[in-house]
Amino acid sequence: MPNSAPESFERLLSIIRRLRGPDGCAWDREQSPTTLRAALVEESWEAVSAIDAGDDANLREELGDLYLLVTMIAWIHEERSAFTVSDVLEGIAEKLVRRHPHVFGDAATSSVPRILAQWERIKRDERGGDRPASALDGIPRSLPPLERSAALQKKAAKVGFDWPAPAPVWDKLAEESRELRDAAASCDARRVEEELGDLLFTVVNLARFLGTDPSLALHRANDKFVRRFRAIERRLAERGIAPSDAGLEVMDGIWNQLRDEERNTSK
Repeated sequence: MPNSAPESFERLLSIIRRLRGPDGCAWDREQSPTTLRAALVEESWEAVSAIDAGDDANLREELGDLYLLVTMIAWIHEERSAFTVSDVLEGIAEKLVRRHPHVFGDAATSSVPRILAQWERIKRDERGGDRPASALDGIPRSLPPLERSAALQKKAAKVGFDWPAPAPVWDKLAEESRELRDAAASCDARRVEEELGDLLFTVVNLARFLGTDPSLALHRANDKFVRRFRAIERRLAERGIAPSDAGLEVMDGIWNQLRDEERNTSK
């Protein structure tokens, strides 16, 4: 019979303790929260890829990798007596109960907008009822730029600094595109960087209005590019042609064929 969740988690934690112990693994003993940061981000994206692919077997594995990293980082802090693994688990459990009074308490809130407003109100009360010095407080600068842009815009929108509808965002996108073209024509590298940043920031804003996560959208676009480019390489190989010898026109023609084939398949 399979182990219960508590038993399985305790087994994982005991393995991590052993790996970090004096008779454990030299590599694992050398790890720190700083050295594990990149892996934490990478494994998160691999889990996202498994979800997008609908691959439950792979997702099970990737979630396991995430459990490992999160638990190891927590255990490293327990070794330092900063906080314990139990502190982390109890903290999130208490937060979930506290922020869901409509489930665990007497609150009668049922609609999603009211639930979200209640969540924000409780979060503000947890800080002592004081409003932050800025609505943008709490968004770390260490976030990847795309994710930080989305977080900044979401925070600003909550206090009313937002377009009333998608139409002005489309206009802003066209305006920023023109300004980038002008900057490129000026051959001013610093101005190009600034205008390109404005254009990307506006694209993130548009994604929010369209109800799309810009990071996930770009992630899927990257996967699509990889899939189609590898298919181009295979079709060229069937003709005995190296990509470097094929030329843009030939490769672009194959790309368009692949695009049309994918669209016809999805119909």
